[in-house]
Amino acid sequence: MPITNLTDEMYVPDENEPFMNPQQLAYFRKKLVTWRDQLVRECNQALNDMPGKFVNEPDVIDLACNEVNQTIELKARDRERRLINKITEAIRRIDDGSYGFCEETGEPIGLRRLEARPIATLSIEAQELLERRERIYREEVL
Repeated sequence: MPITNLTDEMYVPDENEPFMNPQQLAYFRKKLVTWRDQLVRECNQALNDMPGKFVNEPDVIDLACNEVNQTIELKARDRERRLINKITEAIRRIDDGSYGFCEETGEPIGLRRLEARPIATLSIEAQELLERRERIYREEVL
């Protein structure tokens, strides 16, 4: 659902309206698509700049620094690639009608959480429970 007028562009989801109504879905779709497009542009720019950025240095220390910098740059691009995939998955959930609902409980995630983290798949309660389980598991393994 495209945003077509100025009032739609100024729209902010409200807790008092039906959860994940068409206007809220359009709002989050636009937010996600804009975020994904920005990340893709930044990744492409960084990858295009990379070959000239890290040149072979005659000095071993400079060469080592360049290799470390290149590794850091590639790790950042990999994190961005995974984030782009999560954003694409969130857009897919908008399309299939499951966006905004917790994957564990089926309950609404909540507008405030989605506003802060539009790729969220778990409610705050389910996320906290998952983190507690992970912490307990790590402590048991150690």
